[in-house]
This record gives sequence, C-alpha cells and structure tokens, in this order.
Amino acid sequence: MASLATVGACSSAAPSPTEGEPRATGVAGGGTGTSTGAGTPGPSALTPEAYRSELERRHDAMAGAITAMARARRLKDLTRRVVAAEEKLNEAAQALAALVPPEEVRARHDAYVSALSDLAHVLGTTMTKVGVRELCTSSAVLADVGGRLAALDAAGRALRSAGDYPADVVSVKAGKKQTRRLRNGEFVRKGTLGGRGSLEIDNGGDRDAVVTAVKGGRTAFSVYVRRKATFKVRGVRDGSYRVYFSHGVDWEGRNRRFTRKCGFEKFAKPVEFETTYTATQILWHDWRITLHSITGGNVRTEKVDPDDFPS
Repeated sequence: MASLATVGACSSAAPSPTEGEPRATGVAGGGTGTSTGAGTPGPSALTPEAYRSELERRHDAMAGAITAMARARRLKDLTRRVVAAEEKLNEAAQALAALVPPEEVRARHDAYVSALSDLAHVLGTTMTKVGVRELCTSSAVLADVGGRLAALDAAGRALRSAGDYPADVVSVKAGKKQTRRLRNGEFVRKGTLGGRGSLEIDNGGDRDAVVTAVKGGRTAFSVYVRRKATFKVRGVRDGSYRVYFSHGVDWEGRNRRFTRKCGFEKFAKPVEFETTYTATQILWHDWRITLHSITGGNVRTEKVDPDDFPS
C-alpha cells in the first residue's frame, strides 16, 4: 500500500528553479517504495499433464531403488543398494525442487520434495552405519530410517490423491527396532550328533553369538550362545572341524543373522576330534573354546567376510 506524506504549505508559491540550481525529486517519507519498472517474470506453473509427466520420469527409478534396498540379503549388496537409493532420491529431489507445479498442489509438492530430501540425507548416515557393521540387514536399515520412510509414503499418497500423480514410490514397510534372542544352547542347525567328543563354548563377550562347526565343507551344527554364558555341545563325531562364530545384537531367525553390531570370525586352526580304541580303553577328544580374548590362549581368530560365512 502506498503512503502519503503531508507537509505544511506556505502562502506564497515556490520559486521556479533557475538553470544551474540543484534539484531533487522524490517521494517524501520513509519506507519501501514500489518499483515502477517491469520485473523479470518467473517461470509459469506446469499444467497437470506436464507435471504428471515429470513425476512419471522419476517414479520407477526411485521406487525400484527403495524396493531393491529392502530386498538385499548379502551385506555387500545392502551397502551398494543403500548408496544407490540415496543417489536416486537426492537426484529426484533436486530435479523436482526446480519445477513449478500446478498451483493447487504446490503445498503437497513442497512436502513431497522435502520428504525425498530428508530420506536421502538420512540414508547417507545409514550407509556409514552399514559400513561399520552397526546395521547388518535390510530390516535394520528400514527400522533406522522408518520415520523418514513413513513421511515420504504419506507425502506421496497425499500428492497422488490430489490428481492421480505418480508419487507413490514407497512399497515397503519398516518394522520397529527389536532385540530378539534365542535361548542359550538352542541349535540353529543341529545336524547329526552321535559321537563321543564334546565342544564347550565360553562366550565371555558382551554380545550373543552363534557358533558354527563346518566339516568337509558342510555345516555340522550351529548353536546359539548368549553373552556371558557357556554351553557344551555333546556327541561331536570324529573329524576335522573349522569353527566359525558370528556375534551381534537382535537375531533375525528368518535370515539367520544378527541385524545390528555384527561381527564374523573363525578360528585359524581346525579342531580335531578322534576316537581311539585300545584293548582296555576308549579315548576321545573334548575341546573348549572361548569367544573372547584370554591370557594364554593358543589359537588366534581371523575376520571373515560376512558373505562367505557358512549358512
């Protein structure tokens, strides 16, 4: 709104300026004036058809990246797919932010772009957590970004309902963060036991573990040992066994893997079980292993690629 400033008037007319006298023109009073020059017009809003086409161009790439991330089973695949999802969402958010949507969906468009940017940003942090094995499964990743994923789903559904716009890029559901555990000594895979030997496992660490014995390239048995607990596997048959163990938090039974704070190791030397028969005796081996460092330990452990860990 323009403002009008008034000044007191004299009874005589003001003299006309003569040549050479300085003159000043303007509007009395302070404040912001209104420019009379023509400004540069902004871009026109897209038609609903053109806007729908822009969303369609990016829909499948975003939806596919999110779904692929949720379906990752190997840890290497999970890392790669989290990175791909971050890149696709961030790319789409930047491209869509530059558009001028139809006026009637501007607020929903802005909310959708903001939700895309937020999820992409969080996935960048999540990728780091996957890299250091803080998160180890797709379900853990989804739980970590669950709030942002739900916000994007809601924003996409709201935009779609406003004019059948293809913004529904979230087709997966994130579960809640859990801490599931098996009973101490519960077999994940029992195999065939019937020998005379035994393997006592002492897990003095601060995370639960699953110990897996492999004989001849095949898993003989896998057993769950809780943190600060011990368990003895009886009836181990003769043979040479490679002993692996994974440790972590939250055991996901369907995929037989810890979802958080996971680690994968094996003992550098095999464990030998042999039964010897004499005329008067039957001799066999009983072994005891510790999953934590102890003074005087005589067998070191080695890191194992999680994707090479025996199932």
